[in-house]
Amino acid sequence: MKVLPFKIPKTSTDTLIVQEDKGLMFYDTLHQHEEIQMSLIVSGEGSLIVGDTITNYKAGDVLVFGSQVPHVLKSIAATIDSYMISIFFTEKSFGSGFFELSEFNDISNFFSSLSYGIRAVSKKEELKEQFLAIQKKKFRLDRFMIFLQILKLFSKADIQTISTSITRKKYTDNEGKRMANVFQFVMNNFYRDMTLDEVSDIASMTSNAFCRYFKQRTNKTFFQFLTEVRIENACRILSKKPDISITEASFESGFKNLSNFNRKFKSIKGITPSKYRKKIQQSHLI
Repeated sequence: MKVLPFKIPKTSTDTLIVQEDKGLMFYDTLHQHEEIQMSLIVSGEGSLIVGDTITNYKAGDVLVFGSQVPHVLKSIAATIDSYMISIFFTEKSFGSGFFELSEFNDISNFFSSLSYGIRAVSKKEELKEQFLAIQKKKFRLDRFMIFLQILKLFSKADIQTISTSITRKKYTDNEGKRMANVFQFVMNNFYRDMTLDEVSDIASMTSNAFCRYFKQRTNKTFFQFLTEVRIENACRILSKKPDISITEASFESGFKNLSNFNRKFKSIKGITPSKYRKKIQQSHLI
């Protein structure tokens, strides 16, 4: 599989690329590209990493990743077919000054927040309709008109930033492969014990060198990252499996001590696991 960085396949005349991803999983390797990516998750769910932040994605989410922002969507193993419609473009796709026209003043905040990755909070149904429509259109002008409508909806929608720090660093091939291998290993093995020596071997580095390297590129220690991956998995379990106990959810997510799980969960999410589950259940009743 390719690792970051990579180029979105396109012809020399393409300015707006519409792409479908269907299968048991999405492109689940950490990667980055020059193009801005706007995506509708039609079906599927899993873990999402954007920059220095780990969270979840689900069907109905509308996500946007800025140019050169590292990201990965890790699908839940082969339980639901994943389907995503994505639109790729750059700020210069339609001419160097196109988005500087006064007509685009209302979406200036949209472009300024892309380095963090964003998720639409409102206007999701309207955005979904436009993504489904653009996928069906064959004529470039039709697609372009719908693209403008999507930008207009984003200018009116409430949005939520995903990452907590701007990450616009362009990775070299070697850096990309190293970080992708580490992220892939963690996403596939977070539920079991792992040592720093084991992960350092994956990166082909000494433990001390790896710790410095990882902190410089993610603004957190490796074990902070691992804990956040585990907590996000626990959140998904608590949301999707109402009959499972909090103790079982913690063990399935790689925690061996319930009190440590409760402490880490509250530190990251701001509430206890039991209050989190109650909040999710109440939101489903609305």
